[in-house]
Amino acid sequence: MHHAPRHWSSRLPFYYGWLIIGIAFITIAIGVSARTAFSLLMPPLIDEFGWDRGLAAGAFSFGFLTSAVFSPVIGRVMDTRGPRVVILTGIALLSAGLLMAPFIERPWHFYATLGLLVGGGSNLMTYSVHSQFLPNWFVARRALAISIAFAGAGVGGIVLLPWLQSIIANDGWRASCVAIGLLVLLIVAPLNLLVRKRPEDIGLLPDGASRPDASAPKRPSNIVDPAWVATEWTLSRTMRSSRFWWICVGYFCALAAWYAVQVHQTKYLTEIGFTPIVAAWALGVVSVVAIPGQISLGALSDRIGREWVWTAGCAGFVICYAALLGLEYAPSTALLYLMVISQGFLGYALTSVMGAIVAEIYEGPHFGAIFGTVMVAAMAGGAAGPWAAGLIHDATGSYRWAFILSIACSVVSAASIWFAAPGKVRAVAGRIPRH
Repeated sequence: MHHAPRHWSSRLPFYYGWLIIGIAFITIAIGVSARTAFSLLMPPLIDEFGWDRGLAAGAFSFGFLTSAVFSPVIGRVMDTRGPRVVILTGIALLSAGLLMAPFIERPWHFYATLGLLVGGGSNLMTYSVHSQFLPNWFVARRALAISIAFAGAGVGGIVLLPWLQSIIANDGWRASCVAIGLLVLLIVAPLNLLVRKRPEDIGLLPDGASRPDASAPKRPSNIVDPAWVATEWTLSRTMRSSRFWWICVGYFCALAAWYAVQVHQTKYLTEIGFTPIVAAWALGVVSVVAIPGQISLGALSDRIGREWVWTAGCAGFVICYAALLGLEYAPSTALLYLMVISQGFLGYALTSVMGAIVAEIYEGPHFGAIFGTVMVAAMAGGAAGPWAAGLIHDATGSYRWAFILSIACSVVSAASIWFAAPGKVRAVAGRIPRH
C-alpha cells in the first residue's frame, strides 16, 4: 500500500485541526474588528466632512452588497482552489482599504476604501468563508470547534475596539486605520499560509483519528430523510427547492437586524446621552458576551437542534431592540446592559449554526457554491439593515421605526428557519436515536 510522505503536521503534539481553529480565531478577531470599527469611525467622519448619516452608513452597505455579488463565485473558488487563496485575497483588499483610508477627501473615496475594500476584504476572511472549510476538520466536536474559532470576533472586539477608540481620541481616525491595516498585514497574512482545506490534504483524518475505523463502533446514522440526502444537490436544483428560499429569507432578515444595530448603535447611544467611550465599550462588551454565547449555544445546538438555537439568537435581537427603544425614554445602565447582553450572548450565536443549517440540508460536492449563494441573501440583509436605518433616521429624525422594523425582521427570520427544517433532513448528535 502506497503511503503519502508524512507532513510535518503529523509530528505536532496536538491535532493540526486545532491549529486551523487557532488561525481562524485570530483571523476572525482582526477581520471582524476591522469591519466593526466602521461604527467608531462614522462619528468623526460625519463631524469632519458633514455628510448625511444615510450617505455615511451607505458606504458600509456598499461594501456588503459588492461582497454579495461575488459570494457565489467565492463559493466556487472554495470548492476548487480551497480557502488559502480566498483568505489571502481578503487580507490584501482589507489592508489596502485601511492603508488608503487616511487619504479620503470625497464620498466616493470613502465608499471605495472603507466601503468596498474593507467590507469586501473582511467578508473574504470571516464567517462565511470559514463556515465552508472548518466543518471538514471536525465531526464529533464540530459545533464546539467552529464556535471557538468564531469567538475570535468577541476577543477582537474587547481587545481591539477600545484600543482603536483611544487612537481615534488621541491621534485621529486616520491613525486608527493605519494601525489596524498594519495588524492585518503583519499578523494575519503570514499565519494563513498554514491553512489547508481538509485534513486529508496533509494525510490526516477529521478529529485527528489515526485511521478510518478509529471511531468504531459505528455511529448510528443521523439521516432523517434518506431520499433528500441521496439527491445530488447542484446549485440549480437547490434553487428550485423551497428550503433554499426559506434559508435565504431567514438569513437576510437576521443580518438586516444584526448590522442595523451594529452600525448605528454608537451614534444612537451618544445621541441619547452616553459618552463616546461608554458607547465604544458597549460595542466591545457585545463582543465579549458573544464569546460564551457562541460556544455554549453552538455546542447546545449539537444536542437540541439548529432551529432552537437560531430562534434563541433572533429572540436576542428582539430583546436588544426593545431595550434600545426603552433607552430613548429612560437612559439607564440596566437597560444598556440588557441591550448589550441580549445582542451579544444570544444574537451573535447565530454564526455558530449558520454553516451547519445549510450543510445539514445540502451537504455534498457543491456545498461551497450553494453556501456562497445563500450568503448573497445574508449579505444583502447586512447591507439593507444599516442603509434602511440611516434613511429612516434621516427622514423621521429618530431611529424608532428602524428599531421596530428590525424586531419584525427577527421574528420572520426565526419562523423561516423552522420552515427550512434542517433537523428533518439530518438529526444533530443529541437527537439521533440510540439503538
